[in-house]
Amino acid sequence: MALSRRRLIVGGTLTAAAGAFAPVVSFSEKVRPTLALWTDPNDWQSVRNQFELDPAYIHLGLFFLASHPRPVREAIERLRGRLDRNPFLTVEQGMFEENMPKFYDAVTAALARYAGVDAHDLALTSNTTTGLSLIYHGLPLGPGDEVLTTDQDHYVHHESIRLATERTGATWRKIPIFSSYATISADEIVERIRKGIAPKTRVVGITWVHSSIGLRMPVRRIADAIAEVNARRGQQDRILLVVDGVHGFGVEDPRLTELGADLFSAGLHKWIFAPRGTGFVWAKADVWATMRPLIPSFQTFDLFTAWAEGHPPRGRAHAAMFSPGGFQAYEHHWAVPPAIEFHERIGPARITQRIHSLNEPVREGLSKMPHVVTYTPSSSELSAGMVCFDVKGLKAKETVGRLLKKKILASTTPYPVPF
Repeated sequence: MALSRRRLIVGGTLTAAAGAFAPVVSFSEKVRPTLALWTDPNDWQSVRNQFELDPAYIHLGLFFLASHPRPVREAIERLRGRLDRNPFLTVEQGMFEENMPKFYDAVTAALARYAGVDAHDLALTSNTTTGLSLIYHGLPLGPGDEVLTTDQDHYVHHESIRLATERTGATWRKIPIFSSYATISADEIVERIRKGIAPKTRVVGITWVHSSIGLRMPVRRIADAIAEVNARRGQQDRILLVVDGVHGFGVEDPRLTELGADLFSAGLHKWIFAPRGTGFVWAKADVWATMRPLIPSFQTFDLFTAWAEGHPPRGRAHAAMFSPGGFQAYEHHWAVPPAIEFHERIGPARITQRIHSLNEPVREGLSKMPHVVTYTPSSSELSAGMVCFDVKGLKAKETVGRLLKKKILASTTPYPVPF
C-alpha cells in the first residue's frame, strides 16, 4: 500500500473522523464558480466592467499589481468561506486525501492549457522573485561556471543570480545590450548576447519585457543564437536560457515552448489578473531532472515518502518537487483557474492586439512632444504593454506626482535610474 502524508501524520483516528464529516464538506462540491456571465465578452466595456477600479482615477500603473476581475474575486471569496467553515477538511481533502481531486492539479491544468505546456512541467510559486530564486539555486552550477545576464534586468533577477553564484562558487557577468535608447534593435541585442557568451558560460538570464524601459526582448532569436552555440558544445557544457517572463505573460502569445527558453518564471498577479501572491516556473522535463529542489514541497509525495522511509529521494527530479510547501494563502492559490478562463474567454490574441493598440498611440504621442524623452522602442516588435518616458527638467517622481494631481495614476520604474 502506498505511503501517504495523510497516513503518517493524521493516523487512523482522524481518518475515521474525516470520513464521518465528509458528507458535510464534500470535495465533490464545486470549489470555484463558473465565470460570471458577461453582457458580451467581446465588448471591451463589458470586460472593463468586471473590475472594481476607482472611476475617479485613470489607472496607468496596473503593471505593478493588477485589480482582480469579478470571476477571480468571487472564487477567492468562495474558497475563503469554505476554509473558514472547515479549514481542516478543506485542506486535507483538497491536498492530501487519496483518490480525491486536488486543488493544485486544477491550477497546473489551467496554466498548462493556456501556455501550451505539460502540466507536469510546472512548479507553482508565489511570485517571479521566488521562481527565479528556485531556478538559480536549483541549477547545478559550480566553480568555473558562469551566468551571463544583461545590465537591464531587474534587481530580483540580478540578486537571485548573485546569491546563487556566491553559494556555488560560480561567477556572473552583466553586459549592455544596446548603445543608445534611440537605436535599439533586435539585431544589436542578439549580437551582443552572442558575443558575450564565453567558454565557461552555462546560463544566460534575460527578461522578456523589461519594466526598466518597456523593451520586449527578441527571446526566440536569442534562443536560436544560443542553440547555435550549443550545437558546437558537449551536453555537459550546453547553455541554458532562463527567462523572467512576468511582463510578457498575459500580454504576448502565451505559448511558452515557442519562446525557446529552457526555464521560465512569472508571477500571475500582474497581466494575468490572478490572485495576488501566485506565480509559476516552467522548465523542460530534462532540465528539471538536472536540478536540485530548494524548499520542501507539498505538491508531491516523493520527497515526504523518502524522508518517512529513511532514505534520500530516488529517481529524477521533477517540477512538483520545486513548488514551495508549507501552508499558503490557499484561497488565492486555488483561485488561479478563473483568471486563466477570463483570458481565454476574451481570447489571448485579442488581448495582445488590444494592448498593442493602446500602447502604440501613447508612444507616438509622447515622442512628438518636444519636452518629453521616450525610452520605449517605437517598433511594435520591441515593445509590449508599457511606455517609459521622462519630462525634461523634472525627475520621474515629480512627473508622477503631477499626474496624480490630475487623477492619473502612473509609476516610476524601480531601477537605479528611474523613468
